[in-house]
Amino acid sequence: MTGSEAAPNRIDTSRPHPARVYDWWLGGKDNYPVDEELARRILALDSTAVRGARANRRFMHRAVHTVAEAGIRQFLDIGTGIPTEPNLHQVAQGVAADAKVVYADNDPIVLRHAEALLTGSAEGSTEYVHADVRDLDTVLRLAGETLDFTRPVALSLVALTHYLSDESDGDDAYGLLAKYVAALAPGSYLILSQVTPDLSPKAVEGAANLFRQSGTPFYPRSLAEFSRFFDGLELLGPGVIPVSGWRPGPEDVAAQAEGIVPVYAGVARKA
Repeated sequence: MTGSEAAPNRIDTSRPHPARVYDWWLGGKDNYPVDEELARRILALDSTAVRGARANRRFMHRAVHTVAEAGIRQFLDIGTGIPTEPNLHQVAQGVAADAKVVYADNDPIVLRHAEALLTGSAEGSTEYVHADVRDLDTVLRLAGETLDFTRPVALSLVALTHYLSDESDGDDAYGLLAKYVAALAPGSYLILSQVTPDLSPKAVEGAANLFRQSGTPFYPRSLAEFSRFFDGLELLGPGVIPVSGWRPGPEDVAAQAEGIVPVYAGVARKA
């Protein structure tokens, strides 16, 4: 296992963390009362939260399967979250046993569970780096110990960009993503999903305010704003679309009947 030089070993349970809130929505056990409290408060305002978390997870499975079938054998998953099977490497290596996967996250609880992320195939490899998406140089340097960035890589940031601000003197989400894409070889893919205010504005704004009050910045984006992340890339069909509608399987079709999920998703190829 790989780790950044500054990997912390203490878990802060005084304030909620998005990965642990997400874990609670998925029915996981690796969260704390402060995370559950925020998760329940958001769910009371936005009844789609649990459905959205599950839809995001299924989208990741479908997107990874799609690009693996297209020949991708290297994956960088940033904002990994707490392990929930099947993990990305299990999907990728289910298509190609020799696939190489690097996970990156900044939550110490994910670091604690990293062994669960590293049980990959004998033919392939899985590694974990403890680093923040904003620290591009560290993420790419440590991931480069496993991945060959002169060859195509699938870069996955599922349900992550809505925690990044647009301001150039802040997170500079568009500039940051552009730098990651610039580091990828032609033939690489970008896999993204993002909360939007377009489909359920009042509920999403309420949830966003609760995240902000808890100390977690939150930036829902419109269709046009989210689509901007794919500028210069070739979108795979059906393009940018509500998450449950991206190449849906039977479970996704059934979930759509339960109601809208205010999340957009897309996958694009670097020409």
